Amino acid sequence: MWLAQDDPKKNTAVLASKRGNLTLHKSIRSIPKRGIILEPLCGKVFGPEDHELLLERGGALVGLDCSWAHIESSVESVMDRTRLQPRMLPLLLAANPVNWGKPGRLTTAEALATVLYLVGRKKQSREVLGAFRWGERFFELNQEPLDAYAAARSSAELVDLQFEFFDIERQDLEGVE
Repeated sequence: MWLAQDDPKKNTAVLASKRGNLTLHKSIRSIPKRGIILEPLCGKVFGPEDHELLLERGGALVGLDCSWAHIESSVESVMDRTRLQPRMLPLLLAANPVNWGKPGRLTTAEALATVLYLVGRKKQSREVLGAFRWGERFFELNQEPLDAYAAARSSAELVDLQFEFFDIERQDLEGVE
């Protein structure tokens, strides 16, 4: 779901859609009705329990593409109007030039590539980031956590794994399941 809040010449969702790696939806009415929407404020991490919806039940993967500066109002405006299941990502380091090295500050393309990786679609994951000169760097920065997250057997295990890779306190993730 593209909210057109960033420069389209630098926007990863716009660039990946031009390559044919994803479909850009400019209207809430055009997004799929069933699936997962990546939304970083929801408090529920995308985990193994969600894989079936995407892989076996034909659910769609939707990224909410908006500016980090407007994240709260953007999430509110979209989530009130969709039945997609909101999920956030486990912590990873951004490789994009704007937020390089910042935990959790991923672009839409990085976020979508993460979920594809976690559900076992590693080649497709790399294709999504293939348009960006920093795309492969994302996988280099995050290889260990990505592999561990992909092997997790539950969302709870996945949430716990974050403490092995990132210097965070448990209270920082309070309310995240």
